[in-house]
Amino acid sequence: MFSGFLTIAPSCSTCDLDYGFADAGDGPAFFVMSIVGFPVVFLALLFEVAVGPPLWVHMVVWLPVTVALCLLLLRPCKGILFALQFKHAAEEARFNDEH
Repeated sequence: MFSGFLTIAPSCSTCDLDYGFADAGDGPAFFVMSIVGFPVVFLALLFEVAVGPPLWVHMVVWLPVTVALCLLLLRPCKGILFALQFKHAAEEARFNDEH
């Protein structure tokens, strides 16, 4: 399904299904940031209360954790949203100009 890390291939290599119908847009990034953000912020606050480290320690610990988790979850999330678009025949909204 993917031709790069997040690039969708033009078509399926097995059945030649054209993937031009689907576009996940910013949906995967939004969901991944929401899913990763809450636990990381909770753990960072817990770490702050328990240990009270300087700010640079938070940056050294939580920035790589956040980036790694986002990169780990972004591709599967994009694949899931792409598959859901296919399953439900989702497409761009079109407004009828007729009154």
